[in-house]
Amino acid sequence: MDSVKTETKKRSFFLTSLPFFILAHATHHLLTALPQPMLPFIQQEFNLNYARSAAVTSAFSLSSAAAQLPAGWLADRIGPTILITIGVLGVAVGGMFVGLSHTYIVLLIAMVFMGLMAGGYHPASTPLISLSVPPNQRGRALGLHLIGGNSSFFLAPLIAGGIAAAWGWRGSYIALAIPTAILGVFFFIYLSRRYGKAHVEEMKRKQVEENPPQPGYKRRLIAFLTMMVIGGGAGASVNSFLSLYMVNELGASKEVAAMALSIVFSSGVWAGPIGGFISDRFGSTRVIIVTGILSGLMIFALKEVSGVGIGLWAVLWAMGFIQAIRFPVTEVFIMSQSPARHRSTVYGVYYSTMQYTGAIFAPIMGGFIDKFGFPTMFTFSAYAVTAVAIVTSLFIWDARG
Repeated sequence: MDSVKTETKKRSFFLTSLPFFILAHATHHLLTALPQPMLPFIQQEFNLNYARSAAVTSAFSLSSAAAQLPAGWLADRIGPTILITIGVLGVAVGGMFVGLSHTYIVLLIAMVFMGLMAGGYHPASTPLISLSVPPNQRGRALGLHLIGGNSSFFLAPLIAGGIAAAWGWRGSYIALAIPTAILGVFFFIYLSRRYGKAHVEEMKRKQVEENPPQPGYKRRLIAFLTMMVIGGGAGASVNSFLSLYMVNELGASKEVAAMALSIVFSSGVWAGPIGGFISDRFGSTRVIIVTGILSGLMIFALKEVSGVGIGLWAVLWAMGFIQAIRFPVTEVFIMSQSPARHRSTVYGVYYSTMQYTGAIFAPIMGGFIDKFGFPTMFTFSAYAVTAVAIVTSLFIWDARG
């Protein structure tokens, strides 16, 4: 009888609530996907060097990272509804402010506001999804959830690039802020009805009944976060400059560069669920180690591309494929290596770490690019990402799950 109830609950979530979370994830990222592809337009309008250009994306990333720390803590205490709603509706307001900004300083302030609003979604939604399905289905659920985010990162640059060509980069932000706001109201109504306080408290009670993480989990979490801080920061700083690299080094137009970033996320629509399936079947640790090393190798490959063409598209696609495989796997790894009572907090630290490192490294990378050029700094990043992945793998290889 219990197995029948579990199967019914799993099937019900996959057919009802999970599609909602996928749509919410897509809506959340409609605007947060724009800072990088719109950067060439912004650089040209405000006549920015690479360091000041990187400050635009860093203003968003740093504020979002700062917001995710308290968001994870709050999600463990007040529930996910308010945080997920702010993560969608608040981003729409922030995106509108970005679209209405007409000076560089006001633009930075608007980016900071949008980042603060964005910080609550992931630390609240990921544990909630994980608690809604049996442990052996978590990778699959999180992988399917990833379809929403990657769909936006795939489609938003294409849509925004087309809008920017006609009405400028501000028009892109304003146009996408409108449907985001409308859907944000809908999500609040749905969450309030489906995940009330009593329901969330019951899910938390069942969460505490799970087995504790295996001994040594602190060592693995520290090593994993180190991989995210150093290796992830070096890799994220390269991603921050992809559009500028294509325009200023490879000769692409601003519109093509903005739209080309969608290639990075095109594979995420289907590769994310594959990553989750692999995690459920074979465990997350090996996938994390292999994809960490491959991420460094892809930066080497990017540096060898000589122009805009099939070689560049192939490298960008491979980078996106590796990232998409990795994301749900890392979320499952954190779930298996963190105490039940503090998982939202740990997720907040994880998401914050990912954004903090990229945001901090990007202006530094921009300054060094101004001085040494793209090839030298991309080579440095490739070595850093690869080396860190190899070293930290020695501390997490024995993890179960």
